[in-house]
Amino acid sequence: MNINITDPIFHDEAKAQAHIEAQRWNGEPVCPHCGSDRVRRMKGKTQAGMFLCNDCRDKFTVRTGTVMERSHVPLHKWLLATHIMAASKKGMSAAQMGRMIGVSYKTAWFLCHRIREAMDGANGDGPIGGPGQVVEADETYVGGKAKNRAWGAIPKKKIVVSLVERGGHSRSFHVANVHANTLRGVLVQNVDRASTLMTDENRGYITVGREFKGGHYAVNHKAAQYANGLFHSNTAENFFSIFKRGVVGTYHHLSEAHLHRYLAEFDLRANTRDMSDQDRADAIILGGIGRRLT
Repeated sequence: MNINITDPIFHDEAKAQAHIEAQRWNGEPVCPHCGSDRVRRMKGKTQAGMFLCNDCRDKFTVRTGTVMERSHVPLHKWLLATHIMAASKKGMSAAQMGRMIGVSYKTAWFLCHRIREAMDGANGDGPIGGPGQVVEADETYVGGKAKNRAWGAIPKKKIVVSLVERGGHSRSFHVANVHANTLRGVLVQNVDRASTLMTDENRGYITVGREFKGGHYAVNHKAAQYANGLFHSNTAENFFSIFKRGVVGTYHHLSEAHLHRYLAEFDLRANTRDMSDQDRADAIILGGIGRRLT
């Protein structure tokens, strides 16, 4: 099922709250402070949406312990913003988000970055690949071209390394350089070394490639070789093509401080490509639990 923006959960606060509670607790609320299920819903207008834990005696709502905690933005706008980002293949700018859901640019920026944090949570953190699995590793550069600058210093490019399991998940990182030690750190922390590694001719992968039981295979892009049967890194290149369209067409410029969050956003949509927009948005809501930003 895909998103229908006329759904009452995007316009009615009570229905939005019920939807998020159903996603988080499935009808059985649990105290986020102590983990007890001995909780009760409080009554009265001033206590709307609030629960009381009978063990630790703390109060909480469905926002507590999530990226939505202590936000004054209504839940139905959180839901709508989450669904819009889930459905926007090449991203959604904060300026456009603000116009669509009726909030200021600052509020939309706040929402978008916290939703990206929830997307990172929904991506998971276990190793990708495994026995019989192929993982492609490739790097790209993000930033303006020197020939396009109007004045001043040559713009500094930001380096992104992506690890893409064929038919599986992708995981992308902003790195300081593409030296062998940097690439090895990214690979061994995120890829099962029983996998087969596919890369381009970058010599930084040679040493770490020997650690993969499935072997290391490379294609030579400098010699115009882009595929040799099953040996290629085109899956990673495909990921970069969508990411670059988002950079050029939607965001235009990505701050180095927040680049990792934009990468998590594009990783999430790639990792859930077989899901409907509705299911993807629900996964993002769950990914925001335990990832509060202050």
